[in-house]
Amino acid sequence: MNKFSVWTYGLILSVLLLGILYSLPNIYPAKPSIQIAYSDSGMSADQSLLERVSAALDASEVAASAVKLDENNIVANFTSLDDQLKAKTILQRSLLDDAVVALNLEPSTPAWLEGIGGSPLKLGLDLSGGVHFLLEVDIESAVSNRLEGILNSFRQQFREEGIRYSNSVNNGSSIRFTFNNEEGYTKARGIINNENVSPNGLIYDLVLDNFSNTIELTYTDVAIREIRDYAVGQNLMTLRNRVNELGVSEPIVQRQGRDRIVVQLPGVQDTTAAKKIIGKTANLEFRMEASSTASRLRKESFAFKASELQTADLERTVIVSGDSVTNASTGFDESGFPQVNITLDMQGGRSLQKATTGNIGRRLGVLFVEQKSRSEIVINDQGEEIIEQTPYTEKKIISLATVQAVLGTSFRITGVGTPQEASELALLLRAGALAAPMKFVEERTVGPSLGKENIELGMRSIMIGFLAVVIFMFAYYRWFGLAANLALISNLILITGFMSLLGATLTLPGIAGIVLTVGMAVDANVLIFSRIKEELRAGLGPQEAIKEGFSRAFTTIFDANITTLIAALVLYAIGTGPIKGFAITLSIGIVTSMFTAIMGTRAVVNLIYGNKNIRELKV
Repeated sequence: MNKFSVWTYGLILSVLLLGILYSLPNIYPAKPSIQIAYSDSGMSADQSLLERVSAALDASEVAASAVKLDENNIVANFTSLDDQLKAKTILQRSLLDDAVVALNLEPSTPAWLEGIGGSPLKLGLDLSGGVHFLLEVDIESAVSNRLEGILNSFRQQFREEGIRYSNSVNNGSSIRFTFNNEEGYTKARGIINNENVSPNGLIYDLVLDNFSNTIELTYTDVAIREIRDYAVGQNLMTLRNRVNELGVSEPIVQRQGRDRIVVQLPGVQDTTAAKKIIGKTANLEFRMEASSTASRLRKESFAFKASELQTADLERTVIVSGDSVTNASTGFDESGFPQVNITLDMQGGRSLQKATTGNIGRRLGVLFVEQKSRSEIVINDQGEEIIEQTPYTEKKIISLATVQAVLGTSFRITGVGTPQEASELALLLRAGALAAPMKFVEERTVGPSLGKENIELGMRSIMIGFLAVVIFMFAYYRWFGLAANLALISNLILITGFMSLLGATLTLPGIAGIVLTVGMAVDANVLIFSRIKEELRAGLGPQEAIKEGFSRAFTTIFDANITTLIAALVLYAIGTGPIKGFAITLSIGIVTSMFTAIMGTRAVVNLIYGNKNIRELKV
């Protein structure tokens, strides 16, 4: 009686060994490092960049323990966090816009552990590791872009109505039309007044000059507020999509104030890639090639992305933009060159179909629009050298192909550069276009030093709670208490191992979840031991009391843990950030505690008392 089969012991031992195996990476400390990659996604890190990084570090007082070429990045390792921060400043001033410099913590996990999927437990921003971005939405650019669309729309309507104008301009905050005669001025004013209606009131404030036949349109405060809310909301959704594409665990993407967005990426390993993808504003514009006889007001000249010496003239009217893209994937054409397969929404498909119906044989241009910034070293008011960022918009042609047939919702674009550039373009388009450019207001990598106090306090709470429970259980329940303590140790190992295996992020609330799990694991054993005592008092023998105690306590333990698990799953479903961290830790802890309390403790008790002639049992 009270004897497990060999396969049951094998199962328990296998689960425990699996937990130990995937807990091992946590004993190897991460190394402070810096990742350097070319700003141009089409360029991979090479020996030239490696030499520039090495030369900049050699010229300074900061010594790197290792500088190596790692896939598409240069990785420089350091012995301390202070050296890491000093080196980042030095490299940023040396490389400026040529490369992206980002802080990182490089795992030191052995290759054989990485080969089986072993990785250290990720820590949240409140503990150790991760990046924090504060981005500001450029509302002025959003207004200007919206006005540009309105300007093109009115131009089209005026041409259809035969209204002639001598000048039309977008000043960034307003648009202005100057008409050739009073008749055109009057008709245009009527068209604008008809369009100046919305459910929330007037869209434009009009400034009319009857003498010069000029109409100037400026957005009202209500309209600007609507544009701001839309731009921030769209950018918020787009950033969440991009973060999901990066595969980050438990990210935080939320609005802060009127026009700022906070992005926190706990446990990020490749901060360089995160910054490049999140910070990039990429969009597409589809325009027809302008005829040689078109006026300068109706066409713009752009350089090709592949060769800046080559240029082409495109019409100012945008047929479709990246806002209409619903899906994008990479592939290869018949010649083996990379291409991007694009699917548009119904409205975008209709616009492209209408534009290409009467233009077969003409060339359709695809513009790649990027919001970039120029870096330069300036002297501030305190006489200190700082790096100042100046934003600007870059538009280059990535494709200019002849329209062979009427295009619809699905088509492909070629000439996108390298496979890496094609993949990045597809990712950005899948994630959605930003409604307005953004700039990094704050960038912070949270290192171990900032979360050191939280880690120490959290671990101290776990150890104090653990030791208190261990001492009490052994003193009160003796050999049964020893079995419970062994199960408790196994439970902590399993929680660590499975959280590492699943890639979950441990936060400070997550540590609270572990402490709570310790109590719940012991609670299950207390229920079992109390039931055994009751069976002994009822007159059952030691072996029968052990069997019935474990059997009858199972239902109570199962019901109690299942109800707690349901609450944890609800917290995970509706919670964000730290709340999810607590929920996932608690959920894993509940499952492992049930396993160790019911099967683990029973296995140890069976080894001690099973199949033996016991006259007296002390519990």
